[in-house]
Amino acid sequence: MMFADVRASAAEKELARPGDIIVVPADVVMDRAFTVDAPVEAVWPWLLQLGKRRAGWYLPRTIERFLPPGRRASRSVNPAWLGLRAGDVIPDYGGRDATFEVAQVRPPISLVYRSRRGHTSLTWSLTLEPVSAGAGRTGPAGRTRVFLRLRMAPVRHRLLARTAGELLDLLTVAGMAAGLRERLAAGQPGQSR
Repeated sequence: MMFADVRASAAEKELARPGDIIVVPADVVMDRAFTVDAPVEAVWPWLLQLGKRRAGWYLPRTIERFLPPGRRASRSVNPAWLGLRAGDVIPDYGGRDATFEVAQVRPPISLVYRSRRGHTSLTWSLTLEPVSAGAGRTGPAGRTRVFLRLRMAPVRHRLLARTAGELLDLLTVAGMAAGLRERLAAGQPGQSR
């Protein structure tokens, strides 16, 4: 199933993530996680350049072909988008005036954004961890687990956020995971395909 591979395990959901202390207590927390066959250092630049009026939101070619060429996400790493620092503000897809502020950057491990939507504060944390094959097992060298956590408060319609919001989050992260895997498989960061 396409969406099963972006579900965080119960143990992963219990772990503290960078940025958790920014929105406390959170009314809604959405955790996603997936694994890519590339080392942390290769994945990091692709995450840094995500965003509206930047590299876009990665989707696989099978979906992007239905988008106008100007709306398709980048298929290469652009050095101009890699210099994110705390305090930088980038546009977001959540509305015409929606933005994300970079709250924390810890290369090549974590990136935390914060935003305010009406009365609701939110954080979006992206964390990378190398995956080991485990004792006595073999597996692809240089794999990375990508964790995404969205925290929001106050949330007036919690049931709606936990149902429709969860579904939207699941779909967008599943699309992004598939698009990121496709780009990483195509070559090294910075190589245009």
